Amino acid sequence: MSARSNIAPTFVRTLARRPGFLRRLVDALALGRQRSHLASLDDHMLADIGIDRSSAEAEARRPIWDAPQHWQE
Repeated sequence: MSARSNIAPTFVRTLARRPGFLRRLVDALALGRQRSHLASLDDHMLADIGIDRSSAEAEARRPIWDAPQHWQE
């Protein structure tokens, strides 16, 4: 068995000990996609969900690690 074949199981074991890390990474990436999509909505669609253009753009500029408070509990 080569040294390279031991890298993946070690990485998996590391992630298994830190399940919160992987979940947070996936959630942060999803949040980035959602914010990007929000910024692409037209004014009529934003009005339908009760958000104005400036609020949508401000939300879209937030970094992916700046998650809503209720996600961090």
